[in-house]
Amino acid sequence: MSILVTGGAGFIGSHTCVELLQNGYEVIVVDNLCNSKEESLRRVQDITGKSILFYKVDLLDQMHLEEVFQNHQIQSVIHFAGLKSMGESVKIPLRYFHNNITGTLILLEVMKKIHTKNIVFSSSAGVYGDVKNVPILEEAPLSVLNPYSRTKLMIEEILHDVIIADPEMNIAILRYFNPVGAHPSGQIGEDPNDIPNNLMPYVSQVAVGKLPFVRVWGNNYPTPDGTGIRDYIHVMDLAAGHIKALTKLDQNPGLITYNLGTGRGYSVIEVITAFEKACQHTIPYKIMERRPGDAAISYADPTKANLELNWYTQKNLEDMCKDAWRWQSQNPSGYP
Repeated sequence: MSILVTGGAGFIGSHTCVELLQNGYEVIVVDNLCNSKEESLRRVQDITGKSILFYKVDLLDQMHLEEVFQNHQIQSVIHFAGLKSMGESVKIPLRYFHNNITGTLILLEVMKKIHTKNIVFSSSAGVYGDVKNVPILEEAPLSVLNPYSRTKLMIEEILHDVIIADPEMNIAILRYFNPVGAHPSGQIGEDPNDIPNNLMPYVSQVAVGKLPFVRVWGNNYPTPDGTGIRDYIHVMDLAAGHIKALTKLDQNPGLITYNLGTGRGYSVIEVITAFEKACQHTIPYKIMERRPGDAAISYADPTKANLELNWYTQKNLEDMCKDAWRWQSQNPSGYP
């Protein structure tokens, strides 16, 4: 059975491709490579010993996207493609709305035309906005703090309307917390363009000598060490969640929504300390002013995914740091 993975050359997409291939799926990737590299897919094939069909296609290019669907019998879509920097989205919101939302609308139009009924959507814990209560349940109030997160929330709302119009659709919305780590082989991992926006790749680049120090945004939060606490999830655990979601869609559940997180949080200082253990040297950091809109504590309640998907995380913070360091130390400049 063929699965179309949009944005499959990216960080989460490439690791999910590994899981798909190892679980017997045929994988077709469409990616415009604006923030990813085709080398990641070559390495996925090396890891698995299986092949991927790759099309360099932008979701905004409806004609060529339709050709991909017409050339293959696609059972389900996993939709990762999209611009993803919260900070950048504040500066260029129109580009984010056009790329992420219009691209999704075109994808859904093509799926409707070809009668592909199953889609797993890559959403974000950013749809919960300024968190007031933890752990966060799927039923928590939704609000957003930046245009990137707004695109995720708007697409979720679009998907709710799509399934009302076509009850034969099956849609899984997966709200990720903070994906980190890398494949245990060290062959694929996170390779951000320019300076990383997220903590773990930033720590990794300081550890490997590419950046001088980690910026810690505030140390006066009401947490044990004063730094913000987040739910970090190993990217391979996250990838496994997509396999479970695809299996669930085979049961024709309609629209389903799940948090994918570990259910516990780690502070910024805890992450830095764990990474120092992984790389076996000190990682310098500097305390900066708090960023507006940052919550003190945010972590998931993954109970629903545990019970309904039989999905549980397997890797802890030590695993996340070890695997991230293995990737970064073997690939100090990312993919060639």
